[in-house]
Amino acid sequence: MRQLLIGGCLLMAGLVILGLVAGEFLTRPARATLPQLPAGVRAEQVRIPYGNGQQVCGWLLPGRAGEGAALLLHGVRGNRLQMLARASWLQREGIASLLVDLPAHGASSGDRITFGRREATGADAALAWLRNRLPGEKIGAIGVSLGGAALLFAERQPELDALVLESVYPTIEDAVQDRLAMRLGQLAGRLLAPLLLVQLPLRLDLSAAQLRPVDAIAMVRAPLLIAAGTADRHTRWPETERLFDAAPPPKTLWPVNGAAHVDLHDFDAQAYQARLGPWLHARLRKPLP
Repeated sequence: MRQLLIGGCLLMAGLVILGLVAGEFLTRPARATLPQLPAGVRAEQVRIPYGNGQQVCGWLLPGRAGEGAALLLHGVRGNRLQMLARASWLQREGIASLLVDLPAHGASSGDRITFGRREATGADAALAWLRNRLPGEKIGAIGVSLGGAALLFAERQPELDALVLESVYPTIEDAVQDRLAMRLGQLAGRLLAPLLLVQLPLRLDLSAAQLRPVDAIAMVRAPLLIAAGTADRHTRWPETERLFDAAPPPKTLWPVNGAAHVDLHDFDAQAYQARLGPWLHARLRKPLP
């Protein structure tokens, strides 16, 4: 009995330490020194100040007048390079794009990754800059995973003319449990998730109730397209359906058959462009006089 008790205590201590290490890794900044733009890519380096001495860094790829513009936001622990293939495609379509490193990612400032909540401030600053730089153009946005959550938590005033969300988690509880279940099994995911969630107020001064994109999506007034892979284990398909059900119309759901939690454009660029191209043009292109 004594050996069992000692073994149980050691196991519990090990789980606590593992949870603390995981919490530190998941929230610490994902800095990166970005390479030069590939040859042939027409883009302008931008630095957008906001808040108290903060800034987001990115690239502006120009388009054609009247075709609109889009803000592109990458996933967690990524940076603007993740969105460059989309931006190059949009540029060929005539749509300008601003792709930035979210706060605490890439070359942007920020002390902690907050799963979209404080990244939203950087997203709003980027949208305001884009509207000021391209007055008169219709403005859309594409957000992948963390980037999509940031757009949902953002104020987005005035509201966007088109919003694309890819592989966005509905609640932080779902996100944590899904990732733990992938590695340790469903039961372990349910048991260990509280060890990570309890750290939110301590590390980020946030509660789990503040990290619910499924609630924030009810405030969206933009035409909405939600896409996710049917084989995604980070954000399972029923969770994407729950997010879609909570959104007001007009809305479109696109299940990407066979895709996991991957770059959906890279997974099947031809299908991605065929689906999103007409949808974006219909909402961002200004009608000819």
